[in-house]
Amino acid sequence: MADDIEAWFDAAGARAEELRRVDELVMAAAPGIDRQLVPMGAGAMLGYGLMPYKPKSAKESTMWPLIALAAQKRHLSLYVCAVVDGGYIAEERADRLGSVSCGKSCIRFQSLDAVDAGELSALVRDAVAATAAGDNAYYAA
Repeated sequence: MADDIEAWFDAAGARAEELRRVDELVMAAAPGIDRQLVPMGAGAMLGYGLMPYKPKSAKESTMWPLIALAAQKRHLSLYVCAVVDGGYIAEERADRLGSVSCGKSCIRFQSLDAVDAGELSALVRDAVAATAAGDNAYYAA
């Protein structure tokens, strides 16, 4: 698995170093979290902390990462799939994260240098803690 992840980083070309920096931030904020490649369209994203998830249209649950990292055409995306107290924590904290664009669970940015690393680390820690405590309602969102 480690070789596959290294190959995934290497396949990102010029973005590989930036992806590695984000990966290091996530791993430092969530020590011991599992990490694996997760299929996404024709490619893959790096997923952290698999958890059960049941889309509204599905009859059965599947496993989905709490956090996922992907290289898009023009930016990097960090998905934080956590709904706490009725709100998506990535969306609720967007204004604290620096020069980013946010959706409900997706944080988009050009470079980690444009992001407040302390706030992003706190967001990751809080998402992991809420999930461990059973307070992440993402699976039902």
